[in-house]
Amino acid sequence: MVIRAGVLSDTHLIRPDSRFKTQVAACFATCDMIIHAGDLTDLSVLEVFAGRPVYAVHGNMCHASVRDRYPHQLQFSIGSFVIGLTHGAGLGYDIEAALWDLFPEVDCMIYGHTHRPLCRRVGRILLLNPGSFQATGRYGAPGSYAILEAGDTLQARLFDVPQL
Repeated sequence: MVIRAGVLSDTHLIRPDSRFKTQVAACFATCDMIIHAGDLTDLSVLEVFAGRPVYAVHGNMCHASVRDRYPHQLQFSIGSFVIGLTHGAGLGYDIEAALWDLFPEVDCMIYGHTHRPLCRRVGRILLLNPGSFQATGRYGAPGSYAILEAGDTLQARLFDVPQL
């Protein structure tokens, strides 16, 4: 059995608007769970994922209610794989280097903060940054997200958020 997790970060919304709800429905319709790597800003953003397990951490732009409810870092399992999750703010200039100290015994390290999507392996470890779900950049670069699949192996792919 393959477990599919929708991975997003840096939504930066005060409340979910209709466009966000439509994009979430399109991007994560086939996902069993959701992983949010921080900067969701407000708890109401997670309401669109009701009915599915959500693993989340707070980021540097989150309201106090989010910081009180969600940790700075989290470790959990999907199937037989151990996942380390953090936003990345406060880890210094080289976030990837700091991840190794935070999560020395994981199969996958997920982070956000940089707004730059990344999916690559370092040895057996999968590094995943879904980028910013909201469109960013002065030229309107599309937002991005990832789908993480855990079955016999652990794999991830990056996608552009559809501009619906």
